Amino acid sequence: MTRASLEKQPQEVAAMFDGVAARYDLTNDVLSLGQARLWRRAVAQALDVRPGERVLDLGAGTGTSSLPFVGAGAEVVPCDFSLGMLREGKKRHPELPLTAGDATRLPFADGSFDAVTISFALRNVHDTDAALREMRRVARPGGRLVICEFSHPTLKPLRTLYTEYLMRALPSLAEKVSSNPDAYVYLAESIRAWPDQKGLAGRLQGAGWSAVAWRNLTGGIVALHRGTKRDA
Repeated sequence: MTRASLEKQPQEVAAMFDGVAARYDLTNDVLSLGQARLWRRAVAQALDVRPGERVLDLGAGTGTSSLPFVGAGAEVVPCDFSLGMLREGKKRHPELPLTAGDATRLPFADGSFDAVTISFALRNVHDTDAALREMRRVARPGGRLVICEFSHPTLKPLRTLYTEYLMRALPSLAEKVSSNPDAYVYLAESIRAWPDQKGLAGRLQGAGWSAVAWRNLTGGIVALHRGTKRDA
């Protein structure tokens, strides 16, 4: 668990995301300086979804992250804890089977999905290890996992600049574009408290995932972690 998530109950986190749902996608594009779309594209390439596969997209929010998998011909189930996000998503993408669910107690049977992914949401789950175990439970043998999450820049100058941006510039920008700027102060703190690349890889291994590896994006500001469910 992150330090920031320890300070908020799951219901508080859900309410926070309910409050930013209307402008969430726009805010992400602005605050990431346009990188969010590139990161989503990297997730789609890493997951390598094939037509007919069943994909669980956790922390899907309004469903924007699910669209590349739909375009690849997969059957996608977007799942999120925030009802506000799901309501907003239903307005925009009524064709998607948006589903309410807690990542630590997923409402799906064992071995239901060929692939599982979660982008920029794992650090907001109150029990990271339980969520990783649940993702493995609902994956089929041979199933793939891709996690896209903020991480730790690998170069010290970039790390210093990034930390300054998170704690100073990001809240200021959020005041201009977000429907709930205070939420982005929490989000900045949750990013700072999150494990580094090696630390998250260890959590995946501890949850039973095999062939765990990661790849840095944007100098380590974001990292893609992969895993495979090797046994039943």
